Order: sequence, then structure tokens, then C-alpha cells
Amino acid sequence: MKTIEVVAGIVCDGDPRLAGTRMLATQRGYGDYKDYWEFPGGKMEPGETPEQALVRELREELAVDVLVGDFVCTVEYDYPAFHLTMHCYLCTVAGGKSPELLEHEAARWLSPAELHSVDWLPADLLVVEALEKR
Repeated sequence: MKTIEVVAGIVCDGDPRLAGTRMLATQRGYGDYKDYWEFPGGKMEPGETPEQALVRELREELAVDVLVGDFVCTVEYDYPAFHLTMHCYLCTVAGGKSPELLEHEAARWLSPAELHSVDWLPADLLVVEALEKR
């Protein structure tokens, strides 16, 4: 089975250690998992660190620069067509710019209590569970 290695950003609108901080969920607009929600990110390119890939991917997908913070988890998940390895990091948007949806059909800022209000991709649901244990 093919393995795909990606990074995902848990983009926060404030200090993730403080109550009231929300996280950005984005809705896929294409492919087999259209309409499911995910933490934004994408494939790592050869020679990139996970942090470098995350900065590049979030600039490409959301037109924002991010500060990559703490590592949260690595998720290993078997989808029907491939094995996913996803490295997840907390991030904050640099410069106060609001994310623009360049590849997704929708986005929502979710409080920790609202994390189960969207239909997550299976691998991203494991990230939600890791966040709840923090």
C-alpha cells in the first residue's frame, strides 16, 4: 500500500493554552472525501522539514503566513487506497491576516467544545482526540 506523508496545521486564533481559543477547520471541496472537514495542510516535498512544509502549504491553501508552534501528534491511518502519515502542529496566523479559502469550500473557527460539530475525515478525528487529551 502506498504511503503519503503530510503535515496538518491546527491553526489557532490565540494562545492554544488559554480558554476561548478557537481552531480552524476547513471543508474539502473535491475528491472522494468532498464535504468532510480537516485541519489544513498537505504533502511534504523532498528535503522539507514538517515545519517548512506546513508554512508553505498554509500559504498555498489559505494565503496566510503562520508561526508553527508545538508538535501535537503524528497520526497513522489506513485509508482504502493509501496509508497516511500526518504530522500535526499548533499554529497561529502571523501578521493578523484572515485566512482566505483558496482550495476549500468552507471554514469554521471551532472552540474545543465545538470540535465534534463537524464531520471530520477519519484521520483528522484522531487529531481531535489527541487535542482532547492535552
